[in-house]
Amino acid sequence: MHAILFLSIARSECTPVQLLSDQTRIVATKDQVSCDLAGEAAILNLKNGVYYGLDPVGARIWNLIQEPKTLAQIRETILAEYDVEPDRLNADLHSLLAQLADQQLIEFL
Repeated sequence: MHAILFLSIARSECTPVQLLSDQTRIVATKDQVSCDLAGEAAILNLKNGVYYGLDPVGARIWNLIQEPKTLAQIRETILAEYDVEPDRLNADLHSLLAQLADQQLIEFL
């Protein structure tokens, strides 16, 4: 399972993703618009005008966080829907959340 941004994104700073607990709530920011593209997602950051793309697994996670969800809720949903090892999911999920946070597309509550 890989949830990746299609665009290559250079990480400019450390994000708080490594500090997330299972109870941390995550939500998409209001400064973006997104749409489904045949199971994938296209996201426009309204602050900087940059478009981003997510593969189907990333798009599923993106759909989940349109309303606040805990990290545990996201993990449990993806584990139930996809054939993925928990350790692999944790690594991929943290990577995706770090990229989305770096691009100011999500907030931690």
